[in-house]
Amino acid sequence: MKFRAHDTFFIRKGWLNKGMRNVRIDPTVFMGSKGNPMDILGIGANMVKALRYWLQAVDLTVEPNTGKRKQSFTPFGEVVFNNDPYIEEMGTLWFLHYKLASNKNEATAWYFFYNEFKQSEFNKEDFVKQLSNYIMINGEEVSERSLEDDYNCIINTYVPRIKSSPEKVQPESNIDCPLGELRLIDISNRKEKLYKKSVPKKDTLHPLVLLAIILDQANGKEEIKISAIQNDVCNAGKIFNLDIITLTTLLYKIELMGYIKVVRTAGLDVIRITKPMTFLECVEEYYKAINK
Repeated sequence: MKFRAHDTFFIRKGWLNKGMRNVRIDPTVFMGSKGNPMDILGIGANMVKALRYWLQAVDLTVEPNTGKRKQSFTPFGEVVFNNDPYIEEMGTLWFLHYKLASNKNEATAWYFFYNEFKQSEFNKEDFVKQLSNYIMINGEEVSERSLEDDYNCIINTYVPRIKSSPEKVQPESNIDCPLGELRLIDISNRKEKLYKKSVPKKDTLHPLVLLAIILDQANGKEEIKISAIQNDVCNAGKIFNLDIITLTTLLYKIELMGYIKVVRTAGLDVIRITKPMTFLECVEEYYKAINK
């Protein structure tokens, strides 16, 4: 389990591109072997640490645990860098969110929030208390302060600042996290600092993005229960806050594209994969589809 590895800094617009660009030029950029990383990246020391963490938490880069601590692109990172280096496409944001919210080891609070935390409306106390219990059951101990910092970081990741504190935000400020565009968390009661999980709008989620996650979680199975897609940890229903109506609508869209067959007869509620692909092949397919 890992908590507060972001040093309270959420992902800023432009960071991931800046990180990938520099890792491509110099895999040891974060170690400072060819110059001060703060000067090269143009951000403060703690932000450098946070960026190094975020690149790995969203699975764009990987770093060995021993030996020379150089970063290299993951296969997923390569596909993103080749197709959408500036992280401008909505689908890229969904993929990054999926990688983050399913990363139980490196981003435990994010994993917990989307997969284990059942409350649809919540405040900081609710989340911290339940996350504390989850950690205790797993035989670990983490300071409450770290969990609060993770909570604040989750809120700042998904709630644009113009919404949470409009009076403090300059319109030209680019301090927001790009994942805020996904609209997965909304304000329920500003005064009481109550938030809620939101179902994304169908048209913001490309059918091939959903299919990529289903395929990644299918582990080679060619028939998958719709209830598993909706309810299993790290599957699309949990990770994307999908209700059954939105999920079903999107599944029928994927069926129309010829990738799956939705079977709802004879007491079955399953999908059959008609075009088997890997997660990465599906990500590539998404970029091809939007560039047509």
